[in-house]
Amino acid sequence: MAIALHFTKGHGTGNDFVLFADPDGDIVLTPEQVRALCDRHFGIGADGVIRAVRSTRLNRPVLDARGRATDRTELDPAGAAALSEEPGAEWFMDYTNADGSVGEMCGNGTRVFAKYLVAMGLAEIPDGGTLPIGTRAGVKDIARSSNGFQTDMGKWKLEPHETLVRVRGVSVARPGVSINVGNPHVVAALADMDELDAADLSVIPILDPSPSDGANVELVVPHDPLVSDGVGRIRMRVHERGSGETLSCGTGVVAAALATRYWAGDGAPHNWRVDVPGGTLAVRMFPTEDGEHVALSGPAELVYTGTVELE
Repeated sequence: MAIALHFTKGHGTGNDFVLFADPDGDIVLTPEQVRALCDRHFGIGADGVIRAVRSTRLNRPVLDARGRATDRTELDPAGAAALSEEPGAEWFMDYTNADGSVGEMCGNGTRVFAKYLVAMGLAEIPDGGTLPIGTRAGVKDIARSSNGFQTDMGKWKLEPHETLVRVRGVSVARPGVSINVGNPHVVAALADMDELDAADLSVIPILDPSPSDGANVELVVPHDPLVSDGVGRIRMRVHERGSGETLSCGTGVVAAALATRYWAGDGAPHNWRVDVPGGTLAVRMFPTEDGEHVALSGPAELVYTGTVELE
């Protein structure tokens, strides 16, 4: 039986999403339906799908013996975990990659999600206040900023191992720094802008050792000078796990800034501007009682709304 899905198309610096409201958890899309929506030739086209669902009603498909989604659902414990961390996290950002796989986090998605909730009248961001939202990487607090919205991405982790990154179009494999910002990333520095432009990210980069759950891969080149007026500047391209090369990746931008600060050493700034094919995002590292947090800020746009029939 076909269902009519009312959706909104949105993006953050070109990282685009199909968003829909499902407050009571009545609509759980299958991986096949997500792939159909995200198909840029036969569907709406997007890097992922975001469902706005109440944390109390977050659910997921029950899988059969072969790991395939059935038409039955069960409660997803991530919703209860979000409310346990922050009782005010009424809304959960249920994010799915373009290939139908579930994503832990999406930095650009958090900003677009916040704008969508406000536009739909589902939530408010008070002046000088924040909106907490649930994600599978914990609760994220979102505030308005001069360039759109700012998301406190929380704590991050530098993994102890080094990963070798092989990219088509780049003649020599490069060492990569592994950073987790709610989802896994491997960041590698290239020699110059020409090498960055030549990289073919239509093909999945080869990582050695290969992470069991995969990783997003960021390629970075610093601007010259690296630091201007106390702000670090880099350019980045990304291959997102489950989505391929995208015009922007919020968590990837954060990981790239953190990796570059790590390479730069003592005296490196805590504020960064990261240029991606879809625009520019800002990253800020700051101390908190539970350790260093990192914030991501940038624009969020809602492009159009519509209705699509799904089998």
